[in-house]
Amino acid sequence: MKASRIAAAGALAGTAVLALSVPAFAHVSVQPEGTAAKGGYAVVDFKVPNERDNASTTKLEVSFPTDHPLASAMPEPMAGWKIEVTKSKLDKPIEMHGEKISEAVSKITWTAEGKGVEPGYFQKFPVSIGQLPEDTDELAFKAIQTYSNKEVVRWIEVPQEGQDEPENPAPVLALSAAEEGHHGSSSADKASDSDDAEAAAAKTEAAEPADSSDTTARVLGVVGIVVGALGVAYGVLAGRRRTDA
Repeated sequence: MKASRIAAAGALAGTAVLALSVPAFAHVSVQPEGTAAKGGYAVVDFKVPNERDNASTTKLEVSFPTDHPLASAMPEPMAGWKIEVTKSKLDKPIEMHGEKISEAVSKITWTAEGKGVEPGYFQKFPVSIGQLPEDTDELAFKAIQTYSNKEVVRWIEVPQEGQDEPENPAPVLALSAAEEGHHGSSSADKASDSDDAEAAAAKTEAAEPADSSDTTARVLGVVGIVVGALGVAYGVLAGRRRTDA
C-alpha cells in the first residue's frame, strides 16, 4: 500500500512539473522582413497562429500607434482575405518628404472570405509601413483576433520593461538604428566633397600647362630633326657636284 501511494504521489508530482514546464501559447506577433530602421521604411509581418483545436481564425484587427503615427501603411493583397484600411485625422500634423500629413492609418482589418487560419496553422499578414519614427526604439500594435466560434482574443497589453510578460501581450516591433546616409550628406561631408573638387580642379589646371609645354617641345624636336636631315642631304649633294667638276 505504501509503495502504491508513493508511486501515485510521484506521478502527481511529475504531472505538476510537466504542466508547469509546458510553454505558453503562441500569440500574435510582428517581425520585419529584414530590418526596420528608424527614419526609414519596412515590410513587417503580423504572424497569427491558431491556438484553438475546434475553430479557425477568421478576422484580425491591428490598431496602429497613435503616439507615433505612420503616414503610410500598405497591406499586401492576400487570397481569401478582405482587407480594409482605416485612416484617422491627426491631432498634430506630421511632416514627410517635405509635406504636411494631416491623417494617418489607424487600423487595418483582415476578414476571411473562406476558412481563414485553420487549427494547426499560422498565417502572416504583410504590411509596408513608414516613415518609421526616429525618437523611439519600438512600436506597439494592439491586435484583436476573432475565431469562427465568435471567440475574441485581445492582444492589447503592452509589455513593460522590468516586468513579466502579460497574459495577452500586444505585438511590439523593435526598431534598429537609422541607416547611415539616410538623412543625406552632412555638412562635413559636403565640405570634404567641395575641397576634393577644388583640389581636382587645381590639379587639372596645373596639368594643362605641362601638357602644352610637352607638346611644344615635341614639335620643336621634330622640326629640328627635319632641318638636320635637310642639312645632311644638302651637304652630300654639294660634295657630289665638286667631285663631278
